[in-house]
Amino acid sequence: MYKSICILYLICFGCYLLFTRQPDYFDGEKVPAVIKRQIGTAAGDSELLAVFNTGTKEFSINPHYVFRNIREGQQLTVIYETGSPEKGAVYAVWGYWITWGELLMSVVLCVLLFQVAVSVTNNPSPEALTEQSEYKEEKKKKYLD
Repeated sequence: MYKSICILYLICFGCYLLFTRQPDYFDGEKVPAVIKRQIGTAAGDSELLAVFNTGTKEFSINPHYVFRNIREGQQLTVIYETGSPEKGAVYAVWGYWITWGELLMSVVLCVLLFQVAVSVTNNPSPEALTEQSEYKEEKKKKYLD
């Protein structure tokens, strides 16, 4: 039973991931990007940004994400939608396909729903047990007359 629940979870989570990414995986354009240090507008401090070229204009996005290590000069791939390239994202397994919030919530939800299912079916009432033991399957005709 645990094996089938894990398989069902992986299939559902995989379908969810495939169709909910922003920018869209199917409509997005993938281009190479380089991590460059650029001066911020606030207090003159510098920050690392992923700079990519769409063919007509150069854009930069924030490549930082939880547990993602980036260095200046590092080559990455960026995915963006042609209508809004400024909303691009670093194309990587961690941060684009799998985010920590979605992963955490889906595992918690899966465990919670499994525990609810186990608790509902674990202790049936005595009436349900007698009804189940007295059940006899009706004989069915092979062909309708």
